[in-house]
Amino acid sequence: MSHTFRATFPALFLSLIVPCALPAMAADPAPGQDAAAQAVERAALPSRSQEDEIALERQLPKQDLQQLQAGDENFLALWKPANTEEPQGAVIILPGAGESPDWPDAVGPLRRKFPDTGWATLSISLPDAQDPALLPREPDAAPADAKAEKPKDEAAKDVSPDASAEAQASADTAKAAADEERNKAQAEKVFARIESAISFAQQNKARTIVLLGHSSGAYWAAKFISERPSPLVQKLVMVAAREPAGATQSLLDLVPGLKIKTADFVYKNQAQQAALERLQASKRAKGPGFTQIALINIVGNEETEQEQMFRRIRGWVEAQ
Repeated sequence: MSHTFRATFPALFLSLIVPCALPAMAADPAPGQDAAAQAVERAALPSRSQEDEIALERQLPKQDLQQLQAGDENFLALWKPANTEEPQGAVIILPGAGESPDWPDAVGPLRRKFPDTGWATLSISLPDAQDPALLPREPDAAPADAKAEKPKDEAAKDVSPDASAEAQASADTAKAAADEERNKAQAEKVFARIESAISFAQQNKARTIVLLGHSSGAYWAAKFISERPSPLVQKLVMVAAREPAGATQSLLDLVPGLKIKTADFVYKNQAQQAALERLQASKRAKGPGFTQIALINIVGNEETEQEQMFRRIRGWVEAQ
């Protein structure tokens, strides 16, 4: 009996395993199937801004959420109407890089506080900056053995100082051109969203529009006003302004081109030299008025710090 069991067990075991293994074998790609085609079939991971949008849609009241259109894409904006029968206008808020439209520093507090003082707020999400590390790689250099096969006179040319310098200069020029194109594409996307936000505010009877940017959002707000001034936007507010990574133009370059009243709110312990240079540049340019206002970091009391910031910004916005 035991001999019979030993003889039949392998066959029985294989009969159980083979049917289970067949689906797994069928799932394997065919030898000729393209790996790129398989990658396309996988669902793309959401971007950081898309993840923020999903989180905000879960956390915030539905009446705050607006889907606006910019070109061929939709984007999230947070709208709060003014809590008054006669609104003073609308404040359009641009968050900085890595910040959501309800960011706890400046962006969220300002969008919630202004409506109680007669101002509607529209805080918009900005497109993710294109990371150079995610761009297609350039073709790899020729392998070492290929160089070894070249004639001696050609190999000498490859290592000559003049050829190396020319190659480096050419690479630097190509990189600068690529950076410029990338920044132009990013600016077009941001500008389209700002224009969509202005149109939305206008549709909601905002007779006065203030553009307010925080961190690198202040850079984009200033760049928009400098390059595409809109008669619908009367004032510009920059809070803790800085340039985004990889920017080919500085805030210092943009300040002389601002054609509306501008307030530059700066923290005393941050970027003092850059802020001073912006103020000096504004004095050399003839414009409607550039004001720089100091803010103070209140360590350990964020609520008081945010309230102080709101009061100073509101005071300037409402001043005639």
